[in-house]
Amino acid sequence: MFNFVGKSSLFVRHWRRNTLVASPTNRFQQCLSTTAKQEPLTVSYLINTCGFSPESALSLSNKFQLKSPDKAGTVISLFKSHGFSQTHISSIIQHSPEVLLYDPEKTLLPKLEFFYSKGFSSHDLANLLSNCPRVLARSLETHIIPTFNYLANLVESQESPIAFIKRRPSLLYHDLETYMAPKVKILLEHGVPKSHILVHVLHCSYSLIRDRNDFKEVVEEVKEMGINPLRSQFVIAVTIKTALSRPVWESKVNLYKRWGWSEEEFLEAFRKYPRTMEASEGKIMAAMDFFVNKMGLESSFIAKHPVFIALSLQKRLIPRAAVFQFLLTKGLIKKSKHTHLVTLFKSTEKAFLEKFVNSYDEAPQLLKLYKEKLDLSRITK
Repeated sequence: MFNFVGKSSLFVRHWRRNTLVASPTNRFQQCLSTTAKQEPLTVSYLINTCGFSPESALSLSNKFQLKSPDKAGTVISLFKSHGFSQTHISSIIQHSPEVLLYDPEKTLLPKLEFFYSKGFSSHDLANLLSNCPRVLARSLETHIIPTFNYLANLVESQESPIAFIKRRPSLLYHDLETYMAPKVKILLEHGVPKSHILVHVLHCSYSLIRDRNDFKEVVEEVKEMGINPLRSQFVIAVTIKTALSRPVWESKVNLYKRWGWSEEEFLEAFRKYPRTMEASEGKIMAAMDFFVNKMGLESSFIAKHPVFIALSLQKRLIPRAAVFQFLLTKGLIKKSKHTHLVTLFKSTEKAFLEKFVNSYDEAPQLLKLYKEKLDLSRITK
């Protein structure tokens, strides 16, 4: 039915021959020859019928084994009959090769029909499953249907469940009713707007789908820190505090305090910009050293503008600081640094160039200096 001889046989002979003369350290060639001898059908099918490279076929053949090409052929035919492109099908097989072993009529078709019944187009479904093919491994009755219904109820009156799922298809794979639903309930009980929770579900869902027994305690701690649950920062703060173990959290707090922050200054910084605690300790040290020791700023100033901690040293802080220092040295800008620094570091690239470079007669020199610093950051990256 399928031609397994030409390309795959040459491929196996080619790798066998090369293995004989290759260096003993060439593990890939040795592994390829061994695997091709053991599972020629799987490898050759992936190459000849599915269009995978020999290397990809070898890697995938370690995850599943075809006993017959017939069922795999009907799986591919099913996808094609529903408008899936070769790119979609290749992506599904690449990430979930075991799909070729599924029963197309009993296992796959009912799932496709369910999504169609909810309003998905064939194009939507092809995109969804190629982005998260693991959904096909889930039971329709015990997982996919209740998970879809949970998300539909969650986003009700906010947006359509189809639009929501299209933006984060992996949500259909996770056990939302077990892990997410109790946490969402806790957030709602503490006055967090549903719109903020949905943004969180889309962009930072890990903290909601992981097994965390002290989630309610974390939510209450964040509330006690003075962050209003009505603010979007509240959910971000909960996310970050959930992600950090208590020893890591305390270590970072103590690190800021070693740079002179008081407890109240730390709380002020965290309330303004919770992602202050998302930075690694190395990043915190490097940023504080730059601001305090190299720029001569008070650490309390950074506590009032904690977003500075998150900015890239090489791509933003150092190049812009060099321009600022040039302007100070030439007397082109007042020495009251604090007045300008917020604009200097927080403004967009376009606004920065307009205010601190192009508005001066020395613009060519300033631009050259700025680009030199940026180029240096690319070299040392």
